[in-house]
Amino acid sequence: MAQTMQFDLVSPEAKLASDTVDSVSIPGSEGDIVALPDHAPFLTTLRPGFVTVTTGSDVTEYLVTGGFAEISPEGASVLAEQAVLKADVTADLLAASLATAEEALEAAHDETIAAAAKQVNDLKVLSEQLGL
Repeated sequence: MAQTMQFDLVSPEAKLASDTVDSVSIPGSEGDIVALPDHAPFLTTLRPGFVTVTTGSDVTEYLVTGGFAEISPEGASVLAEQAVLKADVTADLLAASLATAEEALEAAHDETIAAAAKQVNDLKVLSEQLGL
């Protein structure tokens, strides 16, 4: 069994991370997932939350607002709608993301209302957790 795996985090603006890591915690839309080396193949959508990357004793966290994650035995790739280091998260960034999500909720149709409402709620919870 491999002890490490490849991890890549990409947003439309930039490639934020590409490294060999021990594990990655991913905020899946149906619940958090911890990807480890030799993980079974898995694909999920993301909810707003933190991707936590562990390499030895180093832990790095990235805020993601949505997107997709693909996990395989060799690694994990996160394709985020928006991603930033946790240390770079500001009240303005979360407010802008929340405003976009609220606009999407207002425009949502019957089949997408629940998902749009969940997005708004998740962003509000993140803001509260960060004290922003």
